[in-house]
Amino acid sequence: MNFILFISIFILVFAFQTLIIKKRLINKVDFNYKTKKYLSLILYITFLGVILYPMARYFPFVPNWLYFLLSLPIGVIFLTFIITLLHEIISFGINKTPYTKNRREFFKKGLDIGAISFVVATNAKAIDNAKNIELEVVDVKINNLSQPYTIVQISDIHIGGLIDKEFIKNLVNKINILNGDIVVITGDLVDTKLEFAKPALDELKNIKSKYGTYFIVGNHEYFHGVKPIIDYVNSLGIKTLENENVYIGEKNKGFNLCGVYDRFGFKYKAYEPDINKAMENLENSPTVLLAHQPKYVTQIENTKGIDLVLCGHTHGGQIFPFNFLIKLEQPYVKGLHTYNEFTQVYVNKGTGFWGPPMRLGASSEITILKLNS
Repeated sequence: MNFILFISIFILVFAFQTLIIKKRLINKVDFNYKTKKYLSLILYITFLGVILYPMARYFPFVPNWLYFLLSLPIGVIFLTFIITLLHEIISFGINKTPYTKNRREFFKKGLDIGAISFVVATNAKAIDNAKNIELEVVDVKINNLSQPYTIVQISDIHIGGLIDKEFIKNLVNKINILNGDIVVITGDLVDTKLEFAKPALDELKNIKSKYGTYFIVGNHEYFHGVKPIIDYVNSLGIKTLENENVYIGEKNKGFNLCGVYDRFGFKYKAYEPDINKAMENLENSPTVLLAHQPKYVTQIENTKGIDLVLCGHTHGGQIFPFNFLIKLEQPYVKGLHTYNEFTQVYVNKGTGFWGPPMRLGASSEITILKLNS
């Protein structure tokens, strides 16, 4: 029932955006009838892709080339909708200018050509951006840390669809070059049925680091079976931190690494995060906490004793200007932040992507966190 409700709302939202694009952009541009007809046809085909996308996403039997084509429309319509709003605002301004009618028509013609060109350019750029994963090197000062450590963080990979075995294999090769002391995966690793994700997950057992690879669940794991996913990831030699901690490094020279379930567990009524349990029996050393959503830090009554929190979830907005909407829900969207005098928070922008293979204003990343005292 929840799935049907989600799909219904999903389609209605994009139907509304499609209607606005048709009425306020295509119908109003100063182009001939034939050109408008072709633009309308492209828009309708794009919306059809939005309708078909959920079936391709959650029942992945389609070939990758078709999945790619079906996943693009979400991003294309969203970006075109934003540009339509900008076109509407600028058109209103032109109409209010004291220029002559001919002068206004000249500016309007230029605006219309510019808007359609901008739609093509921004969508092409967003698709190109998603092909690349950037390395983000971040220096973090940790009080009382006996020696430097390097943490390699990946997050929000969303295995499923275009994030397949080949993608993960290439990702693992990039990670292994970095020679991290540990590798952490901060949630939303799997975003399809486990049976479809296994070939890609199997590549993760090839990750190499000095002290191992650690994983916490994100909200998307709850949609596809938390327990089976945890069990399978653990079988690969990756340790899932389930409201628990481990010690990294030599005794008295390392740090505590804690991990909690995602706060979505409160809605799920199981696998709920418990910071007190996660911090039981800590060594007298600095502490790094893995928590999928940045907002979780605000639910911790006292963060004293937690030096650094590593998060994901936000994708950095993935497609501008979605980052402004995320800011309404999460305290941080990306990067390193000082939460209070005791605790810093780092938010990874995501190593994969969700939905369309597009990124604009927020690159995919592998984070290299260099911890020093």
